[in-house]
Amino acid sequence: MEDNITRLTCNDKEIILIATAHVSQESADLVKKVIDEEKPDSIGIELDEARYQNLRNPQAWETTDVVQVIKEKKTGFLMANLVLSSFQKKIARQLGTVVGQEAVQGMKSAEETGAHLVLVDRDIQTTFKRIWRKLGFWGQCKLFFSLIFSFGEDVTLTSEDVNEMLKNETLESMVAEMRKSFPVIGEVLLNERDKYIAHQIKQAPGKKIVVILGGAHIAGVKEELCKEQDIAQLLEVPKGNPVIKYVAWIIPLAMLGLFIYGFTINIQTGLEQLGVWVIWNSALAGIFTALVLAHPLSILAALVAAPFTSLNPFLACGWVAGLVEASVRRPSVRDISSVSQDMFSFRRFFKNRFLKALAVAIAANIGSTIGTFVAGTNIIKNLF
Repeated sequence: MEDNITRLTCNDKEIILIATAHVSQESADLVKKVIDEEKPDSIGIELDEARYQNLRNPQAWETTDVVQVIKEKKTGFLMANLVLSSFQKKIARQLGTVVGQEAVQGMKSAEETGAHLVLVDRDIQTTFKRIWRKLGFWGQCKLFFSLIFSFGEDVTLTSEDVNEMLKNETLESMVAEMRKSFPVIGEVLLNERDKYIAHQIKQAPGKKIVVILGGAHIAGVKEELCKEQDIAQLLEVPKGNPVIKYVAWIIPLAMLGLFIYGFTINIQTGLEQLGVWVIWNSALAGIFTALVLAHPLSILAALVAAPFTSLNPFLACGWVAGLVEASVRRPSVRDISSVSQDMFSFRRFFKNRFLKALAVAIAANIGSTIGTFVAGTNIIKNLF
């Protein structure tokens, strides 16, 4: 395991980077061994404050209110977060361990030795918000469907597989593959965090620092340690694309204009265009909601709401359908606590009421959005 230790000196600090897998007991054992031998002044762990608190109090997750999540428009953000954490937990169960053992060991060692504990990672919400904003609408759709198609995949890893993944050439291949499919995710999830982590390491107190990192970060952090980083830029959440905001108003106003124009031709033409709008919006919102096996009342809510929410920039069909789903099938503590087990099983995913409510909200929004463009295109063809 000595291959997983990188030693370097920067700004008169001796820095020891330990490459770990977040699901490996061997990584946790290596962390303890290195800290006991090196007796560092500071121990850095790849966590932010929120994940640090979650590791200390794992039951806090069970109080999550799915209704509040939908109201705050965080369904897509939370779903992406759940996929990542659930995949890690699934692999950990296969290996007979738990996620984050290496970080927990770092926390324990800091308490035992009196070393400073340094949280070196960027706030996870900032990271995911930067990814989400930079992906754009079509990138978000691509990611969503990639996640959907991954639910039924059966991934099994052994401890030997995990050790192989920690080798530089294997990690480089995996990172390159991710950057090829989702370059934005590769940039924000790896490159930006490498810069932030390097900055935090340099701010750690003392002359000897041991830092516990996922293997994919070692090369990038090593490269960044003796450079300067623009932390303000790394912490900035990009503003939403102003074009999208304008489109959110332009489309409803344009559609209202088309309806009025249709009625100026004659009442029959105007009513026909209203019918086209209602049919396409309702049908596609209802179909997409039904595809995720929503409750009949949720499907009905999507059918009724879609034609109206598509004309109102302040409302979304998914909010209505998702809230109805969460109300008629209110998630239990068991649903929330078993998210990681249910996430990648097609059958169990759709039996989990917490995941179901999130899926309904996302699916209804996608269906309604597609319905808006299809209906608008047909109305323009009919009138001109």
